[in-house]
Amino acid sequence: MVRGDPPDAQALVAGDDRVLVARFLGRRDEPAFRALYDRHTGFLYRFLMRLTGRGADAEEGVQETWIRACRGLDRFQWKSALPTWLAGIAVGWWREEIRRRGRVGEISGESDAPSAAPIRSEIDRIDLERALAGLALGYREAILLHDVYGHTHGEIAQILGVDEGTSKSQLSRARRALRARLAGRPA
Repeated sequence: MVRGDPPDAQALVAGDDRVLVARFLGRRDEPAFRALYDRHTGFLYRFLMRLTGRGADAEEGVQETWIRACRGLDRFQWKSALPTWLAGIAVGWWREEIRRRGRVGEISGESDAPSAAPIRSEIDRIDLERALAGLALGYREAILLHDVYGHTHGEIAQILGVDEGTSKSQLSRARRALRARLAGRPA
């Protein structure tokens, strides 16, 4: 914070999401939106990159998620954390894209994973990313949301619009399928 900043400038830097959302909704405050965007876009991009497997799709998904979030932010009820709600929007967008692209044949199996011969840990990471990318969408969503991003089954159920028990069974099946893929067996 620079000397002479408005007294509430710190709220934009350190404030919680509720403060920033209230400022954005109340005044269409651009600095508040920018703080929200900066705070959550990295997570959204990483999540969508793993979900879609392609940087271009992840970038498109981030933008579409923020557009949809801005349109619906006034209806957000804070029953979950803002990143959980954003992840739900991102998942919904990707499901729509798969349906839309599937009809016009635009789904590509190509990934943005590097093709050069990296060191062993990089090879393991790439193998894991490819194995994740090869899982059914519901399995990939469950593993990413739970094991990578640490969401609870309750949060996952809310994001995906399923029962908590379904989240648990999807995760169990997803882990089994991922282990099979990594071992070179059919999932």
